[in-house]
Amino acid sequence: MRASARRAQIEVIKDVARRLIAEKSVSGLSLREISREMGVVSSALYRYFATRDDLLTALILDAYNDLGQSVERADAKVAREDAYARWRASARAIRRWATNNPHEYALIYGTPIPGYTAPTATIDAASRVARVLGAILSESRRVDTSVALARPAAGGERRFLDVDGLAAIMPGVASEEYVRALLAWTAIFGFLTFELFGQYVGTVKNANMMFDRVVDELAVSLRLRAA
Repeated sequence: MRASARRAQIEVIKDVARRLIAEKSVSGLSLREISREMGVVSSALYRYFATRDDLLTALILDAYNDLGQSVERADAKVAREDAYARWRASARAIRRWATNNPHEYALIYGTPIPGYTAPTATIDAASRVARVLGAILSESRRVDTSVALARPAAGGERRFLDVDGLAAIMPGVASEEYVRALLAWTAIFGFLTFELFGQYVGTVKNANMMFDRVVDELAVSLRLRAA
């Protein structure tokens, strides 16, 4: 009973924090401000979060895991052999989550928070989407024998890429494809950042159609084929 009450109170604190971030931005967030909103003394919150940074880490983990779960579910609904459909479903899931949760998106992909450094504990959650996209590319290469098999990374690639990290995310993918894969990853999130932060005003009339076109162009560059 006590543990469930604690979990419930933690969720209340996080909900208030999310609302304050939406209203006032994350840079001014503090436990003192949250306690005022909740009508409790600030010391009461320290039983749940020792510092503001601990609370921010919890919010960031929630956002990464919620996004990752959304993309994993979308990918799981598509036939494994249809790389193109999996790519499109996953990309649309990323956008759907971002547009439904713009403040959480900004928290994890927006401007760095002054004075805050995310701990290494966030890395696994942050990698969930990358692992889905990496699996789509890897599994497509096993099916499509016309694409070159993986080879050891050349010395030049090791000068600017973490080839070991990329190989873990995209096993079986040739190292000469790593840059193309990273460009596709960057294009998806770059599009969303431009869309959510209003940078397409005057250039894009229909963001839905534009996004699908971008996703299709990226699928071509990644040589992802429909079943």
